[in-house]
Amino acid sequence: MTIKTYREAVKEALAQEMERDERVVLIGEDLRGGHGGNAPEEAKIEAFGGVLGVTKGLWTQFGSDRVIDTPITESAIIGMAAGAAATGLRPVAELMFMDFFGVSHDALYNQAAKFRYMFGGKARAPLVMRGMIGAGFSAAAQHSQSPYNIFATTPGLKVVVPSTPYDVKGLLIQSIRDDDPVVFCEHKMLYDLKGEVPDEIYTIPLGVANYTREGEDVTIIALSAMVHKANQVADKLAREGISVEVVDPRTISPLDEEGILESVASTGRVVIVDESAARFGFAHDVAALIASQRRCQTTSAARAAVKTGPAPVGARRSPICARSAQELLPWSSQPPLSSGVIAERDHDACTICPVRGTLAAAAPSMLAWLTSSLSPSARRSSIRVAAP
Repeated sequence: MTIKTYREAVKEALAQEMERDERVVLIGEDLRGGHGGNAPEEAKIEAFGGVLGVTKGLWTQFGSDRVIDTPITESAIIGMAAGAAATGLRPVAELMFMDFFGVSHDALYNQAAKFRYMFGGKARAPLVMRGMIGAGFSAAAQHSQSPYNIFATTPGLKVVVPSTPYDVKGLLIQSIRDDDPVVFCEHKMLYDLKGEVPDEIYTIPLGVANYTREGEDVTIIALSAMVHKANQVADKLAREGISVEVVDPRTISPLDEEGILESVASTGRVVIVDESAARFGFAHDVAALIASQRRCQTTSAARAAVKTGPAPVGARRSPICARSAQELLPWSSQPPLSSGVIAERDHDACTICPVRGTLAAAAPSMLAWLTSSLSPSARRSSIRVAAP
């Protein structure tokens, strides 16, 4: 397999599907033409290809009929995509930053997501909405959010959050071929990440999690860029004799509930790392799933809640949440959950430790908490339960 960047894998998936199926079209800002789309066709002035150059070269390859520049109007981009999908095309609409979804949400939330239901299954909406998520790029408050949890609440929408070059290509091709609308979230800090990617076309089914590390003592569930942070923690803990399993769901709608529950059942402890909202986010949904299926005991006395509210944006490559790791993980400066519930281990209980933010600052504290709470003497004798 060839070594490619995440950016190159996205572009290759788009190009290969456009070559395979003439119904696939691209819609978005700065996709072709250069100079705001005002350059004459014969000039062949290629656009930059989006904010980070992901689609550069596709207009030259496929022309203006299939690579369509739009004004700076998200409502037109997604509205056009929804209408095109209803007529039989397979549009891939680029929203640049997912933070901008609010302007266009009616076309997605009230239209495309409901076509299949409103027309008795006779209408389809095979569209993909691509956009960047995530902090760490000093892109400020309106360009650094991860609202994938909002899309996952909408019946009819599928939500994909890939973490590697291999996954992003296979999942994007599968998303383009899907007959339902798919929100495809690409973390901006991953575009230069390199990995092995086959040159040929392949797909990865939606709703199938990937185990990036296998372990026996604790499960870490993470998405997108947070998967790599979780892998780093797992590797460091492995050198200290603690075995960590890392689960990357890859898609959150559909969600591989069986894969998550199987891992948690085998380890008895789980840490959920989530870059979405600190309330009603992905971490909460997964924690509730685990608690309902595994009957985990929880207590608000464990002081594991994260402070909410506006947070300042840090310097380049720092997390958008500039609070200290001790604020992100209050137990890091306390005896490990000594005021919480300490129960004898059994098959119907497990530890839930929610972690939010980008984990760049939180990783050391999470490492310390895992090390102390999973010491060899306590690893198999007791559990500690943290409130989500």
